[in-house]
Amino acid sequence: YSVYYRASTFCKKVAATYVWTFNRASEWWDVIVPGFTDTQWLENFRMSEETFIHLCNKLRPAMERRDTNFRVCVPLKKRVAIALWKLATGAEYRSVGHLFGVSITTVCRCVQEFCAAAETLLVPEQIRYPDQEKFKEMAAYIENRWGLPHCIGAIVGSHIPIIAPEEYHCDYFNHKGWHSIILQGVVDGKGLFWNVFTGLPGSLHDARVLRLSTLWELASRGNHIPANTRNIGGVTAGYYILGDSAYPLQNWLLKPFIDTGHLTAEQQVYNMKICRARVVVENAFGRLKGRWRCLMKRNDCAVNLVKSMVLTCCALHNLCESHGEAYVNAWDLPPAAETVVAVPQAVEEEGRDVRAGLMRYLNS
Repeated sequence: YSVYYRASTFCKKVAATYVWTFNRASEWWDVIVPGFTDTQWLENFRMSEETFIHLCNKLRPAMERRDTNFRVCVPLKKRVAIALWKLATGAEYRSVGHLFGVSITTVCRCVQEFCAAAETLLVPEQIRYPDQEKFKEMAAYIENRWGLPHCIGAIVGSHIPIIAPEEYHCDYFNHKGWHSIILQGVVDGKGLFWNVFTGLPGSLHDARVLRLSTLWELASRGNHIPANTRNIGGVTAGYYILGDSAYPLQNWLLKPFIDTGHLTAEQQVYNMKICRARVVVENAFGRLKGRWRCLMKRNDCAVNLVKSMVLTCCALHNLCESHGEAYVNAWDLPPAAETVVAVPQAVEEEGRDVRAGLMRYLNS
């Protein structure tokens, strides 16, 4: 019996070792990718090899793994590449695993660990709240480009598709007819995110999302945007951001006049110049989703992981833009009609004087 038992145990160990070391074809990563040109790196991983190596080194403290007695771990660069491919294409885990010669479980683990590392090390570096000097620089850039004084950026909300979660799935069903979480982002004049808030259910209106975000809490208390005032059209105004008609008018958040068909010539000029400057945030979101297609496809991951992926993609957007990575026009998606849902709001008092002063300034 003891001989049989030892033989049986030995066979089980051999079988276990075989499963652990199952050999999968990884020729694409091992042989083809090393010969990639700069263009091929950009097309496949949305960044140059130089930026890719920089990213690997940045995330190394959180993602570095050691070999074990049972198996050789997947190298850091390959794990980062797997995650980037998943984020860039939104492909299924099985397809990514076949391409890189790894299991579905490995792909899933790479994406989770990459996003967790990015939230810890990359997001705080790339999506950094501006200091006083940075605010001045941002305002000067926007004024030089669009003629808007003291403006520090623009805000918009966007829906990120998800699979309906098991709990509270009705909360995530948006007005477009599908399940989503909301990404609220504020960008500067160069299209770089400096404030991001995501994860709330898609059924919420943009104005409600804003009021639940830290941006609203701090800005309403006067702590978020530094007190740096300037006379604009006879009104003392501080820094402000631009929003669409879905947002509430505030001293620090200006929006167009609602077009009732009876706008004055001055209001029309104001709306035209405001909307012209707001294009920067629409373009930023377009480039964000064009590079990282996982934000366009219905994501089959858990809501918490989707939120982590969204934050990671925003940080990667800033990384690519600040490193001068080219954006390929072929990544653009057909423009979708973005509807602004009107909700009843109280008469807006705050911000009216500042908006009137800016209107006078832009018409002078």
